[in-house]
Amino acid sequence: MAANEIKKMTFEQTMAELEKMITDVEEGKVSLEESIEKYERGMKLIRHGRSILEQAEKRIETISGKGDTNREEGEESASEE
Repeated sequence: MAANEIKKMTFEQTMAELEKMITDVEEGKVSLEESIEKYERGMKLIRHGRSILEQAEKRIETISGKGDTNREEGEESASEE
């Protein structure tokens, strides 16, 4: 799977592939060279998974209003009056 295919993966797909890779390496099912290749791909998958989580966090902050500092300051000023 190429890097652009990783970008199309869901968070769940990313985690499932990472878990399988870890299991294969831990069980000794892959050679040293394959382990290095899996490590490289795993790092790409981790970056992709983190990116998905960061986007979700920003979306949640927007929905909850925590990402809007002006709104929070305005609410505090109104409550102080």
